[in-house]
Amino acid sequence: MKLHTFAWATAFALGCAPPVGAAELLGPGVISTGLQETTAALSPDGQTLLFLRSDFAEKDDTILLAHRQGNSWSAPEVAPFSGQWHDSEPAFAPDGKRVYFVSNRPPHAGEAPVTAEMGGQHFAGTNLWYVERQSNGRWGEPVHVDGAHNDGAMLYNPTVAANGDIYFSAHRPDSGKFYQVYVIHPAGQGYSAPERVDLGDSEHNRMDPCIDPKGRFLLYAGNEGDSLGSADIYIAFRQADGRWGKPEHLGGDVNTAALENAPTLGPGFGELYVSSNRQDDVQFPKKRDDIGSLQKRLNGPNNGSRNIWRMDIADVLKAHGLHD
Repeated sequence: MKLHTFAWATAFALGCAPPVGAAELLGPGVISTGLQETTAALSPDGQTLLFLRSDFAEKDDTILLAHRQGNSWSAPEVAPFSGQWHDSEPAFAPDGKRVYFVSNRPPHAGEAPVTAEMGGQHFAGTNLWYVERQSNGRWGEPVHVDGAHNDGAMLYNPTVAANGDIYFSAHRPDSGKFYQVYVIHPAGQGYSAPERVDLGDSEHNRMDPCIDPKGRFLLYAGNEGDSLGSADIYIAFRQADGRWGKPEHLGGDVNTAALENAPTLGPGFGELYVSSNRQDDVQFPKKRDDIGSLQKRLNGPNNGSRNIWRMDIADVLKAHGLHD
């Protein structure tokens, strides 16, 4: 991502929101390190993890893959379909058979890599791609998803509902000054034109959508005016008339004064993963460092780099009548 975040009768009556499970760093030192890690994509069986690792400037993005080993994760490897281009933001389809991602790789053989321009700055652009997971566990060749959603080459964080709808964030002619969330629907052999998701006026930045597979709620990163940091995680619930309710700021450990972005859902009910650059406080005078302790701390996952955090929002969902 270039950043370039409820209304419940009972909760309001008590003056508080339903609790959120405490945040837990995902795979300290293995998945979450002193580099930048974002966008956790877990397979439906919870055994395969794809995620993004990059430099601090986010100019060199690569999709990595790890496998569950009991209560821990294997050492990550570069995903077989990544490692040559600016690939980012993987997302499993709900059935686990496809992974969608964005990339600057040439859309078709013989074409140039994708570039984008904004405010006079040129950078690696993005188009939408998918790769199929074979029955033997191997991965097929990446397939370009043609369509108007690629216009402008600033498409980020695809997320897929069970009905085939794909949500993403983008900067398009109707986005205003900021990024907004869009959706495309399956149509014939392709997809419909992108529709901006109505989450309120376009004076707020909205990125990194994550759709509930059943389409009942939408998570995203942004700032609706009450963010604790530059971006927080919000949730909007689909109303009976099909429209989206007012976005609501998630409480508990989900949001902090740090940057939170890239929300994704795990296979368990209420299982939420969020990228954040939260870090340990340093109290002075500190215990005197030697070069070993200094390097260990500065290279560790809590050094202010983005890491992946796991938390539980099951109680939030239950407060809205959702139970699976």
